[in-house]
Amino acid sequence: MVERESREGAMEDVDVVTREVLTASRLLVAVSARSLSAVEDRVTLPQFRMLVVLSTRGVTKLVALADLLRVAPSTAMRMVDRLIATGLADRQVNPDNRRETLLRLTSEGRRTVEEVTARRRTEIAAIVERLRPEQRMALIDALAAFNEAGAEPPAPDAGAVPSPLGWE
Repeated sequence: MVERESREGAMEDVDVVTREVLTASRLLVAVSARSLSAVEDRVTLPQFRMLVVLSTRGVTKLVALADLLRVAPSTAMRMVDRLIATGLADRQVNPDNRRETLLRLTSEGRRTVEEVTARRRTEIAAIVERLRPEQRMALIDALAAFNEAGAEPPAPDAGAVPSPLGWE
């Protein structure tokens, strides 16, 4: 009987955590949408996610990019085509395997990621400032565990110098 109660309690705990994460997700999506407002004429939220992946991974094969975004390669290619048309990404044939396409951000793409990320960081910091110090520490621990479980690479620190992402 005790075992059943602990399982039910664990499931209730999962449900409560899931509800809170969904609520936080809504807040973060709203922050994301607001941070994109200055570039929304050129970039959608899914396209921005692609820019962020290219920003963190550097030069990337199309198939790997599609896998990271969990989309079909044809979908990734259409997204890349739109980003290339707006001058935010570039592609070239892999010199080591001519059947592969390599993708990277342009300098304009890097600036876009930095600008949107700075806006997002400012708005998130304003929310975090409203938390008590002990709440901040608990949030750090919880989000670090959540990000690790979801295999999401860490965001760069504020003011971090981006690594060179070219293929020159």
